[in-house]
Amino acid sequence: MKQVFDSDRLPATPYKRPMTKKGFFKKYEYVYDEFYDCVICPENQVLKYSTTNRDGYREFKSNSKICSNCPSRSQCTDSKDCVKLVTFHVWDDYMERAEDVRHSSKGKEIYSLRSQTIERVFADAKEKHFMRYTHYRGLAKL
Repeated sequence: MKQVFDSDRLPATPYKRPMTKKGFFKKYEYVYDEFYDCVICPENQVLKYSTTNRDGYREFKSNSKICSNCPSRSQCTDSKDCVKLVTFHVWDDYMERAEDVRHSSKGKEIYSLRSQTIERVFADAKEKHFMRYTHYRGLAKL
């Protein structure tokens, strides 16, 4: 996404549902505080920065002593050690910009063209070039 914005283009990405468990807090309910470099949970507790992993995700962890007595713990974490881990990608602000573009009138116009351009290529490959199913060949038939 960073490359798209850096080259002065607008993305045409589809909506992706949040992948949280049913009954748990959504990721957007955890607020990132840029000044203090921490995350605030829905119960107004601080999750401190822990590390950045190899995939580029910044990890924020809660204090297990505070979370063990939290009234919303069942909606927050299932972990036995009572630690909540929230991750944000280092380029997450670009994803937020892409979401803003998706809701704008220009973004909706660009997305309507997606069916004629991007999706059309996959549809043609599927129908005309036998890519509907995986065809196995050879002795091993991987």
